Amino acid sequence: MPESIDLPDDGEREPVRLPASKLESVEATVRKLMEDQAEHARQLDALSMPPESSPFAAFGLPSLPGMPGAPLQAPPEPRPILELEGDEYEDELDALSDWVDGYLIRIYGAEVTTAAPWCKQWQEHDDVVAWLHALWMAYQQHKDPEAGPSAMFVWHRDFLTHCLAHVRAAGGPLSACQTDPDRDAHRLLPGPASSNRSARTASADQPEPGEPDQAGA
Repeated sequence: MPESIDLPDDGEREPVRLPASKLESVEATVRKLMEDQAEHARQLDALSMPPESSPFAAFGLPSLPGMPGAPLQAPPEPRPILELEGDEYEDELDALSDWVDGYLIRIYGAEVTTAAPWCKQWQEHDDVVAWLHALWMAYQQHKDPEAGPSAMFVWHRDFLTHCLAHVRAAGGPLSACQTDPDRDAHRLLPGPASSNRSARTASADQPEPGEPDQAGA
């Protein structure tokens, strides 16, 4: 039992004086609590900071795509297929052909008639390629779950119907191609000539007969 402390007559307590050994123990405890508090604060600061761009940043090495801590790369922006060139165009056309032949025409192709022509070489019709590619991009956008439950209805109403009505119209870009399911046909229709203004500009750029071509000089 601790020794009782006699109160003075006026009722005030006298200050308690601890032995030096106990005072050192209290100081050590307070110092340990302050160190723990500082360590907790550092941990909270570390947790609130964004992750390092690379797990190998301390070694000066870059992060590789797909690894933890690597910055997310935004998908490339979709581009109209006729703006692509070379292998990029061919790869996109291959993917488009897979979708058109394996999905679009198989489900929505209907019968080939004079009122709804088709062409097995539709990839050679630039305007048809452009229309079908735009339809395909719209399909990818509207089939996304985030587009909502009515998105595919919107795609059918505003994109599919309008695109096929133009591409397979009796007087459309494929009107000189297959109009009978038993008779393959393919012909590119000649497009309009250049406007008079463009023709005059091109003519003005040509050297006069007998004059040297400056571009080749």
